[in-house]
Amino acid sequence: MSAKPPLGSAIIMAFVATQDQAKAKAFYQGTLGLNLVSEDPFALVFDVQGIMLRVTNVGKVVVAPYTVLGWQVGDVHATVKALEEAGVKFERYEGVPQDEAGVWSSPSGAQVAWFKDPDGHTLSVTEF
Repeated sequence: MSAKPPLGSAIIMAFVATQDQAKAKAFYQGTLGLNLVSEDPFALVFDVQGIMLRVTNVGKVVVAPYTVLGWQVGDVHATVKALEEAGVKFERYEGVPQDEAGVWSSPSGAQVAWFKDPDGHTLSVTEF
């Protein structure tokens, strides 16, 4: 009889790094509307629909050249519009056919738009 895999039923948590906790707090709480549950010198902790997001203070952020965090949304165009009204600028990528709102329609039919946080991390919203 094999043992149950140790993380198959565990709840995942997400991490993103910041060099400026005040800017990160203003963005994730104020602009994106995430629920801040705690704050200390090490991290901001948000509850995102039951998933913990730790925005961790680091000495130097190393930005990945790909999406590090994304949200599944019911209406990508309405979400893009609301985020733009909150001051978010959406990214345009050469060679990626995006509509006037910056939304790309993937071969699977998913619609994706990308934006950056204050530290330069690429974030996304996706409608499946």
